[in-house]
Amino acid sequence: MEGQLIVSISREFGSGGHDIAKKLSEELDLKFYDKNILDEIVKANSSAEQLKEYDEMPDSFFGKKFGKKAAEQALARMQFDFIHKRAELGESFVVVGRCSDVVLAGFDGLYSFFVRGDKKQKVKRVMKKYGVNENDALALMELNDKQRKQYHNQYADYKWGDSRAYDMCINSSRLGVDKTVSILKDYIGQSRK
Repeated sequence: MEGQLIVSISREFGSGGHDIAKKLSEELDLKFYDKNILDEIVKANSSAEQLKEYDEMPDSFFGKKFGKKAAEQALARMQFDFIHKRAELGESFVVVGRCSDVVLAGFDGLYSFFVRGDKKQKVKRVMKKYGVNENDALALMELNDKQRKQYHNQYADYKWGDSRAYDMCINSSRLGVDKTVSILKDYIGQSRK
């Protein structure tokens, strides 16, 4: 494939979106960015290490009251700047979360996908991955999706998961990781011809 290619993956917790993004980056032979962006930021700015706990966290009442808001916003901006700079330099990559669909919206080579899943399948995945019971899996799903939604909606003009804002929304529970990757890869390939 010629030209810059950037793939942004937003995802529901437990949908396998992270695994899908990782596998897609491997199959397309592209760099992969997720939380590892924080390591890159820390290399460039050692004072950023303490900000890692605020990764993809929305502003909160407690954060505003106790000064965490500034840290959350600083880390978000550092990550936004990092991926935007990579895109400006012409780099091709796959990125998970980090409002990348919003931050990189002006780049012609951007493909944005939202990965969702059926509740039952997501619960099974979370139980297996984190070694928790069903109730804890449900609680983790609710908490993480709430945080992702708040974080995204704080920086975007559209709602997290709104199908109109993505090139494609896909239910990974129907096909599993490998076939979902295949569909996304085919979509990218067909549209770049």
